[in-house]
Amino acid sequence: MTRTRRSLTVRASLAAAAAFAATLSVFGSTPAAQAADSPATVSRAPSYVALGDSYSANVFVRPWEDNDGCGRSFRNYPHQVAEELGLRLTDVTCGAAEVWDGILGPQPSAKLLGPPSVPPEGGWPEKRPQIDSVHHDTDYVSVGIGGNTLGFGALVTQCLERGLSTLGFGTPCTNYYTEGEGREWLAGKFAQLDHEYGEMMSAIRNRAPRAKVLVVGYPAIVPHNSGCSWGVWRQLGTVAKGDMPWLDSVERELNGLIDRQAAEHGAIYVDTYESSVDHGLCAPAGERWMYGVRDDLTGNGDQTDSPPSELCRQLPGNGEACTFVHPNASGADNQARRLRAAFDSLRVTARPTG
Repeated sequence: MTRTRRSLTVRASLAAAAAFAATLSVFGSTPAAQAADSPATVSRAPSYVALGDSYSANVFVRPWEDNDGCGRSFRNYPHQVAEELGLRLTDVTCGAAEVWDGILGPQPSAKLLGPPSVPPEGGWPEKRPQIDSVHHDTDYVSVGIGGNTLGFGALVTQCLERGLSTLGFGTPCTNYYTEGEGREWLAGKFAQLDHEYGEMMSAIRNRAPRAKVLVVGYPAIVPHNSGCSWGVWRQLGTVAKGDMPWLDSVERELNGLIDRQAAEHGAIYVDTYESSVDHGLCAPAGERWMYGVRDDLTGNGDQTDSPPSELCRQLPGNGEACTFVHPNASGADNQARRLRAAFDSLRVTARPTG
């Protein structure tokens, strides 16, 4: 296929990718792990509420819940840590959640994107605010949120489109967000996130004044571009390699904001970035802890995102699902290790009955 024909084919597919990412974004109370079956044991197990977006829900990591549109994995870090430590878990993490549309306010049906990516007839029911699950007697809260409020999905979509326009040469996305009209948009998004994050942290503290709060940062996506190839959808598709250092800088700025908010509100920041720098999207396939734009599913079981959405079917590549840059099973396990270490630093112990 000639370069011109290939460009036209990828451009048509990218139009679908852009629409898909715009709806996907960078992604009820669920009873989970309990220490034992006896009432006495349950009564003294500390309570743990997990809040967050798709990186905390670990969407597309099997096995996942398929009955509410949140795509919450039973292998996500809240489930792993609660089971290891014998905590009473209430996991309300949800793919595509934002600080307002998800944590502090209801998550609309239109922002419930699965998996399953194809909702039931009439759509998924709106989700109650996640913070409703935090109460005065909550012992521990973890929260991993911010990427969707920042608009990371829209940002990556811009990079896909602009990388396609240059066939992967140069730094078209970097230029747009540092010198062009995108600069003001991104600055506004960071300011919005900073304000909303502070509101959320205050709300958590007001609802659960004695709870220990753990704030979870984002793992490394493209800490370096060595090993990435343009047009590979199991990596970053048509994002120009020259734009990847700038994308990494945006993620590090996001994590810096989250770290600062944690410190200002007396919470513990859980760093998942440093431990994952050698396992980003450009690492060899067997060492990657991240899904690409379209990738094969990982985890236990044989769940599939079937039928895939119409937009997903139009994306290039032969990956099993449109996973659009999320932690895979190995990434979820690393997040769990980091959170477990943070819990261990708190010397978590079961409270006596009564």
